[in-house]
Amino acid sequence: MKADPQLPRVGDGHDALNASFSTSYAGVLAFIAVAAEGSFARAGDRLGIGRSAVSRSVQKLENQLGVRLFLRTTRSTTLTGEGRMFLEGCSPGVDRILQALEQMRELREGPPRGHLRIGASYGFGRRVIAPLLAAFRSEYPEVSVELLLDEQAPDLSAGRIDVAFRDGVLDDSQVIAKQLVPMQVVVCASPGYAQRHGLPATVEELFGHACIGHRLAGGRLRRWAFRVDGSEVHPQPDAALVFNDADLALQAVVDGLGIAQLPGYQVRDALRAGTVLTCLDRYAPQDRGHYLCYLSRRQLPKRIRAFIDFSTQRVRALELDTAAQRAWA
Repeated sequence: MKADPQLPRVGDGHDALNASFSTSYAGVLAFIAVAAEGSFARAGDRLGIGRSAVSRSVQKLENQLGVRLFLRTTRSTTLTGEGRMFLEGCSPGVDRILQALEQMRELREGPPRGHLRIGASYGFGRRVIAPLLAAFRSEYPEVSVELLLDEQAPDLSAGRIDVAFRDGVLDDSQVIAKQLVPMQVVVCASPGYAQRHGLPATVEELFGHACIGHRLAGGRLRRWAFRVDGSEVHPQPDAALVFNDADLALQAVVDGLGIAQLPGYQVRDALRAGTVLTCLDRYAPQDRGHYLCYLSRRQLPKRIRAFIDFSTQRVRALELDTAAQRAWA
């Protein structure tokens, strides 16, 4: 395959292709400015460079293209036929660039707008985040929202997630994590189950009960977690029932089929309604939280900043860790 004699060659440690691109880019900018202003001097003022620099850039571009772009006299500067053709070819790209610049300016200076992708677990997304979206859209009507539910921790970069909500103990240096509220987990059963079987008073007694497990997206069972004598322990009692959806696990508890350990936000309505009771509260684990996560603090788009502020205020106002009805401690 023969080399194209029109293409620059790369050698001697100098990237001629990059140099050619740089020359073309500077030349095109200078060409467009001269065509718009009708003068090399005024084009230089517009670009913030000298007239001679504009002239050199245009001349290099003309040499690259092998055509003359301007007819220059002491009185005027006009486009040649080839110059008009080249300008017509450049115009769509220039218009797109100007449009993009204007959009960025509007995003920075105008009201929040654009598309927002939010990630959350099924339970937290359904019960906490989804109910907030109507109010957020009412306040920021130019922001469209996409809520994506997944039990696995999202990859914010690969998934193009702007904001993610994660539960539990978070240790991820790749993201900025802001704790919204502490995360309470409770062991709960229905009053009917408690009447028929009693409730465990210690962690060891849990093994004598019908336990309900929650299988995570990766296939493993969610670990039970307790704090006993200052240390966290993770017993794994045999499960009489297993679900991969926390709502189904809660429904099984309400139906009196067994005992489960679930997040406080998941069971708060049932606790208030009296359809479940809690036990083993004195052994509740600590150092957990509901976290709002995003990738960078620098130059956050206004739509992301607006949602972070909005959701932080609204979630904290929900009082997710409401006092449980305690039948057995």
